[in-house]
Amino acid sequence: MTLHSIKPVTFVGSNLKTALKYLKVIAFTHKQIELKELGKLVICQENLTDKLHRAKTQFGISEIFYLATCNRVEFVMITPHVVDKAFAKQFMESMNIGLCPVSSSAFLDAAVIYEDREAFEHLLRTSCSLESLIVGEKEIFAQLRKAYENCKEAGLTGDCLRMFMTCVVKTAKEVYTHTNISKNPISVVSLAYRKLKDLNLYTNARVLIIGAGETNRNISKYLQKHKFSNFAVFNRTLSKAQQLAADLGGEAYTIEALKDYNKGFDVIITCTSAVEPIITAEIYSSLLNGDKGRKTIVDLAIPNDTDPQVLEKFPVSFIEVHSLNEVAKRNLQERYEELTHAEAIIDQNINAFLLELKQRRIELAMRQVPEKIKEIRNTALNSVFAEEVQNMDQHSRETLEKVINYMEKKYISVPMIMAKDILINS
Repeated sequence: MTLHSIKPVTFVGSNLKTALKYLKVIAFTHKQIELKELGKLVICQENLTDKLHRAKTQFGISEIFYLATCNRVEFVMITPHVVDKAFAKQFMESMNIGLCPVSSSAFLDAAVIYEDREAFEHLLRTSCSLESLIVGEKEIFAQLRKAYENCKEAGLTGDCLRMFMTCVVKTAKEVYTHTNISKNPISVVSLAYRKLKDLNLYTNARVLIIGAGETNRNISKYLQKHKFSNFAVFNRTLSKAQQLAADLGGEAYTIEALKDYNKGFDVIITCTSAVEPIITAEIYSSLLNGDKGRKTIVDLAIPNDTDPQVLEKFPVSFIEVHSLNEVAKRNLQERYEELTHAEAIIDQNINAFLLELKQRRIELAMRQVPEKIKEIRNTALNSVFAEEVQNMDQHSRETLEKVINYMEKKYISVPMIMAKDILINS
């Protein structure tokens, strides 16, 4: 059977029993792939939805969402098809990311494929930041929810992923509330700021912020808190640049205005979803406007927004996600005890979810019981015992009706309760 001949499965009724079985994840993460290389897998947001819709049709995928952060690119899907390296190869080729055969092969070798309970546990661990470069950072929770919501709005997901994500959100909130895993939080943003702080910049340093997304908003808060006040914000959508600039008391521009900006700068902070470098050697030279001094670039984008030629041609203090690895490893050691507590919460939620899933299956399987009992009742009164009922006096009929109504209610509830007990206990 070829991949394109698989038809998507809609999970209703008794098909819920296969929901967990059909949960699959193709993951490319910092654990197997260098952060600089991960950027090559990022899909341009402009045509992401179209690509995912085509993949759903081609590969018989019922539901799907795509997650891309600074340390992971993942595809979460519901499909009855076997998801292995061969499937992943064809799937990634359909994404048309533009990788050469050598790079594509290397990425596929490093891909991790999860399914069934293992896939669900991976989603939970990811949302709780246990799989993050910086264990305990909360950004991943927001990023995961946003990735799902975006695909939900695009019609790429359905009831099955909604059911899983409800549990994911509940579990993450419990972990962040009932453990110290995010106490004194160390995130990519906070680590980047610490590196920036070590450079002893003046608070009136001219700061160019490229991209008005969550990461740049967060690092801007750090800067503003520590009295930095000279900002210029650039973003593809001017209205978003204007919102962030208003918060910072700065100026707003479109990204296209970078090439003509001539007010100089001391620091560039950049984090966009662009798949090609935004800060080219030509644009950087133009931004310098004749200045020969060493500048600072904080590049938290994956792939990097900074062209490597900029670092080769100009004196730059460069801070990127990749350089934060060692601090991240120390962070993991410090939070080891909290990992145990978090994993216990995850296990509890998985078991509770499986129990709810079983109960839901029973409810769906038993929902025809009331109708069947009513059919038996009507047959008995109107056919099998019709003559006997007709010969009864009014009082006797009313008594019989009460008895039948009472028994009908009991016959509906008893098998439901017994079925749940049998399935759960087994």
